[in-house]
Amino acid sequence: MNRPKVYKTEAIVLQHMILGEADRIVTLYTPDLGKIRAVAKGIRRPSSKMVGHLEVLSHTSLLIARGRNLDIITQAHLINPFTKLRDDLSILSRGCYLAELVNDFTPDEEGNLVVYNLLINTMGWLQESSDSEILLRYFETHLLSELGYRPHVQTCVTCQRSLSPQDHNFSLRDGGVLCPSCSHGLKDLERISLTALKVLRYLLDNSYPQCLRLRVENTVSEELDRLMARYIRYHLDGEVRSAGFLKRLDSWKSKEHQRLRKSLEGVF
Repeated sequence: MNRPKVYKTEAIVLQHMILGEADRIVTLYTPDLGKIRAVAKGIRRPSSKMVGHLEVLSHTSLLIARGRNLDIITQAHLINPFTKLRDDLSILSRGCYLAELVNDFTPDEEGNLVVYNLLINTMGWLQESSDSEILLRYFETHLLSELGYRPHVQTCVTCQRSLSPQDHNFSLRDGGVLCPSCSHGLKDLERISLTALKVLRYLLDNSYPQCLRLRVENTVSEELDRLMARYIRYHLDGEVRSAGFLKRLDSWKSKEHQRLRKSLEGVF
């Protein structure tokens, strides 16, 4: 897209990268331009007026000047800092996971208002969510659907026949569920239970407020987490770094919770 010499846009800050002694390259996701990168000059200096307006996961309004190689951010005004995302390391890590998925999956300078709204809405919901796992699965499925990777879950992805009410296999390569006949003899398939399949269908076909009604057992939630992680990894041909950190953090919190519970049992 041809841009004027100076243009204004709002954006979600996805990522920072150090440039020189005082600058940063900031990766932004905008409603009209999609993913762009621009230089924030002097932002690493203590006197910088932009530093608080360009934190990762911030929603900000920007004035940007077109540059020879990279555009230059000349003004930044914070719209929404999403403060609650920063109050809890677990919630912050989930916000970073959303940003990394958008950064990894979207091409440069290709506007997608649906993706932009999905990201900004999910960040808002994450601040208030009582079930962040359902929210993450909702975000993953709807991001993938918008970008052409929607999981095929209503019929067999190979023969298109209706799926019987039973456990099935999911093909990462083919992007969907296989009936028993089509999965026979194949390797590298992921098992998907009937309950997980129903939840996945519901997430794909409904709005987030409707998905809040779901009550999903831990075993099913963990199953969907594993399946979506492998599906995403397959399409990215690599790991999502923040996902690994999130797993380690959740594992540590679970162990700490168990340790605290045992210590309290000895007191009361």
